[in-house]
Amino acid sequence: MIQERLIGYIEDSIKKNWEIEALSNYKEKGYSYKNMAGKILKLHILFSEAGIMEGDKIALIGRNSANWCVLYLAIITYGAVVVPVLPDFKPEDLVNIVNHSDSILLFADEKIWLSLSLEKLPEISGVFSVETYDLLESRGSKVEKVFRELEEEFKLRYHDIKPEDIKFSDVTNDKLAVISYTSGTTGFSKGVMVPHNSLAANVRYAQKNMPLEPGDPVVSFLPLAHTFGCAFEFLFPFTLGCHITILTKTPSPQILIQAFKEIKPRLVLSVPLVVEKIYKKQLLPIISQPKMKAMMAIPGLNKIVFKKINAKLTETFGGRFRAVVVGGAAFNADAEKFFKKIGFRFTVGYGMTECGPLISYASWDSTKLGASGRAVDTLEVTIDSPDPQNIVGEIILRGENVMTGYYKNEKATREIIDSRGWMHTGDLGIIDKEGNIFIKGRSKSMVLGPSGKNIYPEEIESVINNKDYVTESVVIMEDNKLVGLIYPDYDMVKRDNLSEEDLVKKLDLIRKEVNERLPDFMAVNKYRIHNEEFIKTPKKSIKRFLYTKE
Repeated sequence: MIQERLIGYIEDSIKKNWEIEALSNYKEKGYSYKNMAGKILKLHILFSEAGIMEGDKIALIGRNSANWCVLYLAIITYGAVVVPVLPDFKPEDLVNIVNHSDSILLFADEKIWLSLSLEKLPEISGVFSVETYDLLESRGSKVEKVFRELEEEFKLRYHDIKPEDIKFSDVTNDKLAVISYTSGTTGFSKGVMVPHNSLAANVRYAQKNMPLEPGDPVVSFLPLAHTFGCAFEFLFPFTLGCHITILTKTPSPQILIQAFKEIKPRLVLSVPLVVEKIYKKQLLPIISQPKMKAMMAIPGLNKIVFKKINAKLTETFGGRFRAVVVGGAAFNADAEKFFKKIGFRFTVGYGMTECGPLISYASWDSTKLGASGRAVDTLEVTIDSPDPQNIVGEIILRGENVMTGYYKNEKATREIIDSRGWMHTGDLGIIDKEGNIFIKGRSKSMVLGPSGKNIYPEEIESVINNKDYVTESVVIMEDNKLVGLIYPDYDMVKRDNLSEEDLVKKLDLIRKEVNERLPDFMAVNKYRIHNEEFIKTPKKSIKRFLYTKE
């Protein structure tokens, strides 16, 4: 365990930055650190009077917002366990996650709550609005009474809040802080148990190694229910006293660029897709022109050209950032090479939800081309191969950042963390003599969607494979869109005397039915018929990599 505590970081930041702006929704007035303190303390009274104990689970379902962040901090600093859930899941999946997590309170966006019901959530004693904190529904009179008397009780306890009033839970680092669900579907629910120690280790490393200072503006647009956005666009900047502006809806590149222009963030966190789109749409058409190619090939002149392109690209991200940090998936190699060539201030990190999330990082001016940084100071990272510098093997690690396991799933926990404490990432790579990690392939099947959300193809395939005329399927990402490869049930096709045209129509109807069953970010764009059975391992797992378009 490390000495620093996440709650300590939060307390210190609130006290030091009392009067300055902390959080705001884009184009709205926000909360100062003092405002945040008052809201957190009021929620602590609500939790206490409602009988919430340290370690109890509280579910949080909502779009990114300043209020969402207040709730997250209130739950964590009380010593309860926050269960942040992506709002994109279908109602039955939301119900499955809340029930599986053993949550006893629920905060939800009001529109989302309209699709749910208390009858299907037997352990939930009260449901509150993320937007207003109002009580939406309760089971029994206790929660109603607590909510009714909350304002008066808060005034009695805190007539005039001062920085010295800020003392939250003494919960220790070994205790559970977050259960992060990587999927929602029944049978696929894996709740990653992230302890306080992991979050504190991530924040400590970021404070020492990432270029932010108190008062710096930050734009938050990644999903806060995921550890990447939560840790580095919210928790870490908050502990420094930054002003975090939250884009409350999944932004288009145009809206994002406009926000960067207005806010001029000092650090930009991004998934590769956003940066790659800017490269593809704004830079590639220019640098592909014959005249520009010729200029870039002339020594001396090319430096002037690169400098101008760098300046234009820098302005696209607001012009004042110290670095653009890319993570969450593999970065396009051509874009990476070009950015490196022009001296653009970017770096590529590597992480997993199971590490809360950071595994490796390096500053933009020390990172190597093609690398994903070097192991953070709280992790031991190696390659499971005879020669880690030259022979590709699985990336394995152990240390302070690692989760305690999957909630109520010992089998899955044993499969990823071995008896010696090594966590098997499922990713393949090598490590050079300076410790730079080069990811060579991902043996796990997870893909990152356009909005930065994790997509697990097996979930989609499990729904497709239950449909008529389908024997098996493989879902892959092509040109940033999901494509389903379908091996048809030819016996059924023959039985029903379907032509190829009829089969294509049937499969398109199935695609629409499946998409209705799944969150929008998991919708499959098209199906393609695969005329033979997929090649499998001896364990009968499909060799997915054979069907992934490079």
